[in-house]
Amino acid sequence: MKTDIEIAQEAKMLPIKEVAAAYGITEDDLEFYGKYKAKITDDLWNQIKDRKDGKLVLVTAINPTPAGEGKTTTSVGLGEAFAKIGKKAIIALREPSLGPCFGIKGGAAGGGYAQVVPMEDLNLHFTGDFHAITSANNLLAALLDNHIQQGNALGIDTRQILWKRCMDMNDRVLRNIVVGLGAKADGFVREDHFVITVASEIMAILCLAEDMKDLKERLGRIIVAYNFAGEPVTAKDLNAVGAMAALLKDALKPNLIQTLEHTGALVHGGPFANIAHGCNSVRATRMALKLADITVTEAGFGADLGAEKFLDIKCRMAGLKPDAVVLVATVRALKYNGGVPKTELQEENLEALKKGIVNLEKHIENIQKYGVPVIVTLNSFTSDTEAEYAYIKKFCEDRGCEFALSEVWAKGGEGGVALAEKVLHTLETKESHFKPIYPDDMSLKDKIHTVATEIYGADGVTYSPAAERALKKVTEMGFGNLPVCMAKTQYSLSDDQTKLGRPTGFQINVRDAYVSAGAGFVVVLTGAIMTMPGLPKAPAAYNIDVNEDGVITGLF
Repeated sequence: MKTDIEIAQEAKMLPIKEVAAAYGITEDDLEFYGKYKAKITDDLWNQIKDRKDGKLVLVTAINPTPAGEGKTTTSVGLGEAFAKIGKKAIIALREPSLGPCFGIKGGAAGGGYAQVVPMEDLNLHFTGDFHAITSANNLLAALLDNHIQQGNALGIDTRQILWKRCMDMNDRVLRNIVVGLGAKADGFVREDHFVITVASEIMAILCLAEDMKDLKERLGRIIVAYNFAGEPVTAKDLNAVGAMAALLKDALKPNLIQTLEHTGALVHGGPFANIAHGCNSVRATRMALKLADITVTEAGFGADLGAEKFLDIKCRMAGLKPDAVVLVATVRALKYNGGVPKTELQEENLEALKKGIVNLEKHIENIQKYGVPVIVTLNSFTSDTEAEYAYIKKFCEDRGCEFALSEVWAKGGEGGVALAEKVLHTLETKESHFKPIYPDDMSLKDKIHTVATEIYGADGVTYSPAAERALKKVTEMGFGNLPVCMAKTQYSLSDDQTKLGRPTGFQINVRDAYVSAGAGFVVVLTGAIMTMPGLPKAPAAYNIDVNEDGVITGLF
C-alpha cells in the first residue's frame, strides 16, 4: 500500500494559475511561490467582495483517538466530490505546524487520495507565514526587553511580564527559562517562557484580522505586561506595531494550492484548537465564499474544541453563518471509545460500538444546540463490517442526522459522492438557524460554565485562586464581554484525557486565564494543557529524510 507522501509525489499537479482560472482568478491577482503555490492579492478581494456568499460547510469530528478519524481527509475528499457531481466548490484549511509534523501527529495535508498538494511544501515551511508570525512575536519580545534595559520609561514591572517568545517546534525545555544572564549589558535577569507559534496571539490575530488596518489595530492592543501601578502595557506603547505589521505584510494574504483532483484550496493560518481557536483565517474563508458555490472548511480536533471555537469565536467575530456541519467518525474510533484496545479494533464488536457511540451522540447534540443541520460521515476501513455500519446509520438517523459512508481516502472524490449528495440535500432542504451558545453580555464565568456544562457535559467548574484573580482583573479591565477560548485536552470531553466516551460526574478545573486583547478573546487554561508541547519518545522526525535528488520521504 502506498504511503500518503508516495501518492502525493506521483500526482500530476496543474500549474496553480490554471487552478485559479477555474475560479475566475487571473495571473494579475496571484503572487507566485513557484509553479504550484501562490498568494492571492488584496486587489482580488476588492473585485469580488460584493458577490453573494456561497454555502458554508464546516467539517469537524469526534474526539481524536489513536485509531484515527480523518477530518482533513474528509474535508479534501468532500471538496473533490462536489466537483464530481457538478458543483463549484473550494476548500479552506489551516496550515500545518512543524511541531506535530516532527512530533507525534505527522503531516496535515489530508490522506490517501484526498490530499492537498504539494504536500511536502505545505508541511515544511510552505510560503513562510509561520516564520513571519514567529518573527513578529519575537520582535515584540526583543523590543519589550530592550525597553526595560534602556531605562524602562513605561515603568514595566518585570514580575508581571505576560508576553512570551515562540517557535514552531515542540520543545518542552523552553517552557520555563531564565533570560538576561551574564553581564549588565545583557539585560535584566527574569523568568521567561516559550509557546509554540500556533499558540501565539499573533497567529490568532492574523487569522481574525479583516485587513491591514484591522491587523495593526489588533497588534496595538496586545497586552505585553503590567506596570508598577498595575496598568496594562501594550505593543502600541512599545512602538512595535509598524515593524510587526511589516513582517506580516505577505503572511496576511491567503495561499492557494490544489487537491490531487485540482480542486482549489485556500490554506491560511493555523492556530491549534486545544490551546488556541483552531480555525483558518477569516480572510481565506470569506474569499472562498465569494469564489465558489460551496466552501468546505474545517476546525481542529473534536467538535468540543474546534467546532465550538469556530461557532462561538470565529463566526461571532466575522459574521459567518455555517449552513451545515459534517461530523466525522470511524468505526474503529468509536470502538476505542467503547474500551477496545488499539490492537483489537479490526474485529467486529457491536457491544463496544454501542458503548463508544455515546461520544458521537454528544457531539451531535452539541452541534444541534447551535441550530445547524448535521451530517455524520464514517471514514471506511477494510475491517469495518456491514452490521457496524447499519447500527451507526440507524443511530444517527434516529437523532435527525443524515448519514453517509466516506471512502475518500481510497477513492478520492469518487469515494465522497454519497457524502456530497447528502450534504447537498441538507443544504437544499434544511435551513440553518445558527446562533452562538452564549451572548456577549454574559459574564466570563457564566460563559465558561455554559461551555463546560452544555458542550463538555460537566457538572460545573472549579477555579484555582490564580484563575479567580485573573478573571476578576480581566473583567475590571473591561474585557468581560469577550468570548472565551478554552484551552483543554482534545482527547476527552472532560479535562482529563483518560476519560473516553461520554464522561459524566466531572468538574472542569480552570487553573488560569488571560486576555488576548488583540485577538479579542479570553484564554481559559484547564487541566494540564500545555501551550508548548513536547516530543514523544520516538518522534516522527526519526522517519523523515531526503535523498540526493531532493526527494523527501517519511513525511507521514
